[in-house]
Amino acid sequence: MKFGWKIVVGSIIGFLGAAFGSVGGVGGGGIFVPMLNLIIGFDAKSSTAISKCMIMGAAASTVYYNLNLRHPTLDLPIIDYDLALLFQPMLVLGISIGVAFNVVFADWMITVLLIILFLVTSTKAFMKGAETWKKETTMKKEAAALVESNGNGAEDVKFKPLPGEPANGNGTEATETKRTKVSVMENIPWKEFGVLCAVWVIILGLEVGKNYSTECSALYWVLNLGQIPVAVGVSGYQAVCLYTGKRVIASKGEEGTDWKVHQLVLYCLCGMAAGMVGGLLGLGGGFILGPLFLELGIPPQVSSATATFAMTFSSSMSVIEYYLLKRFPVPYALYFIAVATVAAFTGQHIVRKIITILGRASLIIFILAGTIFISAIALGGVGIAKMIEAIEEHAYMGFENLCTYDS
Repeated sequence: MKFGWKIVVGSIIGFLGAAFGSVGGVGGGGIFVPMLNLIIGFDAKSSTAISKCMIMGAAASTVYYNLNLRHPTLDLPIIDYDLALLFQPMLVLGISIGVAFNVVFADWMITVLLIILFLVTSTKAFMKGAETWKKETTMKKEAAALVESNGNGAEDVKFKPLPGEPANGNGTEATETKRTKVSVMENIPWKEFGVLCAVWVIILGLEVGKNYSTECSALYWVLNLGQIPVAVGVSGYQAVCLYTGKRVIASKGEEGTDWKVHQLVLYCLCGMAAGMVGGLLGLGGGFILGPLFLELGIPPQVSSATATFAMTFSSSMSVIEYYLLKRFPVPYALYFIAVATVAAFTGQHIVRKIITILGRASLIIFILAGTIFISAIALGGVGIAKMIEAIEEHAYMGFENLCTYDS
């Protein structure tokens, strides 16, 4: 590994991508892949592999930062573990399917899908941010009017909970200060965390075994299909518990207790779709989960923290697989993991401080929308350039055969 202007420029872009990506809960893969490919000079497969390493570093750093933080308005952890139990197993399953689709689909198909998907999700996220900004402005005006009518000083407004949905608006200075942070041991529901780790270990074992089996052999398909009962079983059980009221998505407040069957099925499928997009494009899945959680009414801080938590499992699984397959040079990977880790921690710390000062949780949503939009331009631009090159060379641009594909 040699330091030069390419490493310096790549580090700066990677730092900014990891900082903003971790705050928005999208990882930053849409910025990492073009940077590694166009600036550092790695081929497409190595760029994807090192991008996964950077996503893992940023996600792990963000999760560590969030482990002892509390929900902005409720007495709960900022990471919604029940929400993660519903989505994370299907996310991991979807990534396995997406990786297979990445082999089958032509590059131009992936590029078109990427541009359409990212433009839609970034637009939806921006509109959600604008809506949240208006609600926050209304809350601030009401608070100011209340203070003025009561003749109190500005101190009473200072300790209001961070804006988010649902907001109870009843927090006091002592309560909010006490509940901002608690010990990690108290803040983690160990049963749910253990189930998520077990799913990670089982599916990782099946994936590693699949990679060392003959392509499309009987063992290959047994190991591949063996992931379905694990992921569907865990997410399905969580969905049944939510439907019967045994468990709730507490971060939604009272709305998190009333679920319809079609809603739960749709959300599980959305989790799998997020994984498929992540595996197809070499991203973390947060580009879908982040906007989806916001649409569910999850507060921006909780949405970002939970999406990043789920991405930690999926990205670390990919990194282990890529390492065993020798897909990336370790020195470069370690360096960029360090850059992403420091950037994510820095971004979380600075943005949380700004949100506390301004009382604008909608900043997280705008960062999410901006990161997705920039990723659409960067990845879409690279994809279009490759598409034009393939057309000029009259290259084959149809579907590939999964069993005869030369990786």
